[in-house]
Amino acid sequence: MNTVPQVATAELSDTDLDQVSGGVGLTASTALVAGDGAFAAGLHAESGPFALTGGLGVSAPFGGASAQGEAHTTML
Repeated sequence: MNTVPQVATAELSDTDLDQVSGGVGLTASTALVAGDGAFAAGLHAESGPFALTGGLGVSAPFGGASAQGEAHTTML
């Protein structure tokens, strides 16, 4: 008698794998933060092998002002 556990395996097609992993649709998120004379906003969007991330920050500490921005893209 063989007591070794048996595991059945199956091969998934690319279409089936996309359905299991969440697909290749658009995913996006945003963030807004404000307080102590500062404001920040961020955006991230992703679809398949493409990704875009951007951010903007503005502050006015002690009567002065500054601003900063950045963007980043990724493609596989």
